[in-house]
Amino acid sequence: MLEIRSARKVFYKGQPDEKIALNDLSLTLPTGNFAIVIGSNGAGKSSMLNAISGALMLDSGKILINGDDVTALPVHKRATRVARVFQDPMKGTAASMTVAENMLLAELRGKKLGLGRGLNARRLASYRERLAALNLGLENRLDTRVELLSGGQRQSLSLIMATCDQPDLLLLDEHTAALDPRTADIVMQATVRAVEAFNLTTLMVTHNMQHAVDFGHSVVMLDAGQIRLEITGAEKAEVTIPKLIGHFGMKTDRMLLAS
Repeated sequence: MLEIRSARKVFYKGQPDEKIALNDLSLTLPTGNFAIVIGSNGAGKSSMLNAISGALMLDSGKILINGDDVTALPVHKRATRVARVFQDPMKGTAASMTVAENMLLAELRGKKLGLGRGLNARRLASYRERLAALNLGLENRLDTRVELLSGGQRQSLSLIMATCDQPDLLLLDEHTAALDPRTADIVMQATVRAVEAFNLTTLMVTHNMQHAVDFGHSVVMLDAGQIRLEITGAEKAEVTIPKLIGHFGMKTDRMLLAS
């Protein structure tokens, strides 16, 4: 479960270019909820994800994960609980290391090092099984350096790495935006399988209106650092792009132009 309570963050406070990134934002996601987050550039989407992950410290407010207050914890202290996949396929993986070594890093994230922490036959078999589900041939490239993979393969690997240890919270930061349509579909289907299999509480930021309609249990719209709209339950199941646009009114044009 994720709770954001009156989160506030102001950049360049007191200066001419002062920017309110989060304006007393509050959001509650039950365990297993898959929320799609939409909004124009500058709406506060990335600031919200950064605050949740620990990359951005709040000026005020609280962030709780499964009831635990993690507001003051930096990224590495949240590593075992919060996983994130970025838009850029080059992030989230170690380019000079092999696919298997990257998988091992993800498995050991936030854990103490010791004997038995290296690659072995059991781990390699497990990695092959997970990667085979993507249908991208990565299960046969465990010894390949990640820098030699395509963007789609690397992003798919990032997703598998993010979910391999079943985190309490999964953050997806426009993770299909840089991919071609076919690969984006593969990654989205893998995303849905992972969320459902592990009952992951998930926030997915996207500019793709079709994804907002087709995926997730709820849609959250951000504007000026606040949640302007939240669609859940039966309403989410019946939402279409025209209906979604109708909810946004004049703000929609600005959001779509930013897509």
